[in-house]
Amino acid sequence: MTPEQLEELLLKIQQGETSIESGIERLSRLPFEDIGIAQLDHHRSLRQGAPEVVFGEGKTSAQLQAILTAMARSGANILITRLDIDKGTALHNQFPAGEFDADAGTFCLVQQPIVARGGKVLIVCAGTSDLPVAREAAVTAKMLGNPVEELVDVGVAGIHRLLAKGDTLREAAVIIVIAGMEGALPSVIGGLVSVPVIAVPTSVGYGAAFGGLAALLGMLNSCASGVTVVNIDNGFGAAFAANRINRCGQA
Repeated sequence: MTPEQLEELLLKIQQGETSIESGIERLSRLPFEDIGIAQLDHHRSLRQGAPEVVFGEGKTSAQLQAILTAMARSGANILITRLDIDKGTALHNQFPAGEFDADAGTFCLVQQPIVARGGKVLIVCAGTSDLPVAREAAVTAKMLGNPVEELVDVGVAGIHRLLAKGDTLREAAVIIVIAGMEGALPSVIGGLVSVPVIAVPTSVGYGAAFGGLAALLGMLNSCASGVTVVNIDNGFGAAFAANRINRCGQA
């Protein structure tokens, strides 16, 4: 339940359009709902400003469908991450109004209007191979109500491609920088802008990249002050952090 939905319910009770008993019954499910395989946190939007997001990896299609069905009853917007083609297709078949993004591995069901607020979240992707992580970040940021712009394939191997986008970099409120290999791109961008930079190492790279560990260590040791680093391939976490930074800027 969002703050807007709670306010609407309380107003209806106050104006006699909804009975007190009906309001109590609805609010009784507000903290959480136990559906056996999961305990859904309907209260999270009120506490954190964003509804619970479902991590799809490791869950079966049947479990995800049960979770989605229960969450949809609340009327909230729903985001499920880390889905493969089979799970994403099954969810889309169940809820055709939703959108499965195969590149991002996400499923979105929008039941409430999303109004973009705050400054622009710019998502910069070093290479095309990093796109799945970038797409996860983009979908997440948009679902949380942020204006989003994406720059693709502007890694340090051809730095002129990035430098040509100087105006775009300077217009952003928060920048998410996604890179594999040696993970150098966040340091470059961190040295060019004054806004928060969130670095995301990816598992893209040859043997000595160690599944993203080399990029992670490179980003953690960035010489550009103020670069923040999230876990390997964690586009979702970067977008969630960017959303909170963006919201703070509105205060």
